[in-house]
Amino acid sequence: MRKKMFVRLLIEYVIFGITSFLTISLLIPQMVHVNTIKSESAAMYRQANYISSAYGPAVMAGTDSYIQSATAQLKAVDRYLQCDVMLVDTNGNIAIDTYGHYGCIENFDPSVSGNKYYFEGNFFGTFDHDTLSVIAPINVNYTLKGYVLIHKDIDVIFDKSNTVFNYNYITMLIVLIYSSVFIFLYLARIYLPVRKLTKLTRGYAEGDLSARAHFKRRDELGQLANSLDYMAGEIDKLNNYQNKFIANVSHDFRSPLTSIKGYLEAMLDGTIPPEMYEKYLNIVLFETERLNKLTSSLLTLNNMNQGMMLEISDFDVNDVIKKTILTFEGVCSQKKIQFNLTFSNKTAFVSADYGKIQQVIYNLIDNAIKFSNNNSFINISTYEKGGKIFISVKDFGIGIPKDSIEKIWDRFYKSDLSRGKDKKGTGLGLSIVKEIINAHKTTIDVISTEGTGTEFIFSLMKSKELPL
Repeated sequence: MRKKMFVRLLIEYVIFGITSFLTISLLIPQMVHVNTIKSESAAMYRQANYISSAYGPAVMAGTDSYIQSATAQLKAVDRYLQCDVMLVDTNGNIAIDTYGHYGCIENFDPSVSGNKYYFEGNFFGTFDHDTLSVIAPINVNYTLKGYVLIHKDIDVIFDKSNTVFNYNYITMLIVLIYSSVFIFLYLARIYLPVRKLTKLTRGYAEGDLSARAHFKRRDELGQLANSLDYMAGEIDKLNNYQNKFIANVSHDFRSPLTSIKGYLEAMLDGTIPPEMYEKYLNIVLFETERLNKLTSSLLTLNNMNQGMMLEISDFDVNDVIKKTILTFEGVCSQKKIQFNLTFSNKTAFVSADYGKIQQVIYNLIDNAIKFSNNNSFINISTYEKGGKIFISVKDFGIGIPKDSIEKIWDRFYKSDLSRGKDKKGTGLGLSIVKEIINAHKTTIDVISTEGTGTEFIFSLMKSKELPL
């Protein structure tokens, strides 16, 4: 079974905390012990040197009365320093001891300390407990006569340090406990959202896109949750779009195929007499053209989805408009529709893909004609603004319902008003227009009032240099 991240992190922190606590507990006392011994022995050694110079020569050569007087004075130093002061000769015979030890220090050999001036231990068996002892020579006329020894109980030296250590240990333990609680809460605050996000993503992978994180936090986890919510919404939209797309494609293919099949079967079984063949063959031809147009539009959109390659060149968009209008001469003549062209300049050179822009203009004019009433006008204009050329195609037809304006760019979308007017349309023309304009990194807008008309306005980058 996989360990949960929360438990793993908590265990790692506890191990780290305990290891740190034990390491500090073992290393710090040792370091403090060494530093305390050095600093204390240095202070005691200074006192020993002072006593050596002030009392040593006189004691080594003095009478019993002077030794008694010096002993009384050194006892005052003893009480101040909380230590035992000794003056001994080179053989270890005690001349003065503020604690009252007299006789000889057995096995006395100061040279065993090497270069150090202090000892740790019972000082050659003199004491029954550990002491810190320092030794300073007594020289008389450059001759070694004896030593000043100062002994201090190790427990006295470390009594205050141990108290401080105990407080420090307790403080560290309290800090460890509080930090563990804090880390627990912090990890919970991190882990619980991560677990929720993990559950969400697992659901997304299984196809359930309805759940959302709804995090209100503004940190990285909040941003991740918002990104996942947005991603799920977009995937859900895409799935709905794909389902709708497949349904629309199936419907748009099935309807003409059903008509074609029905008419051909009727001809074969004699339901339709030979003299009526021409009429129904024209209907079959019409449906075939609609299928061909639908297939071409789907291929165009598929190519665009795979990445549209633009062949940019400089050309006069006014000239493209004029040439495109000529292709609608027949249908305009039937519906008695006239074009009003308004160009701010005689020429309007743009940098764009000639073939793609011709397709945009064709689709927009085709739409305008389809949804215009008989005996009406279509206004087409171009003008320059801000380094761009704007092209407008405006009709005075049925218009677009307000609730349909945002949907007209969707593939296969047809408003209720347009269904009666556009029998041959695929619902893909404006989707193709939008894709082409987006590929040129410009914009297209629509202004429409139901029952009054519709105007499409798109822009293209103006040519930097006019072609020769």
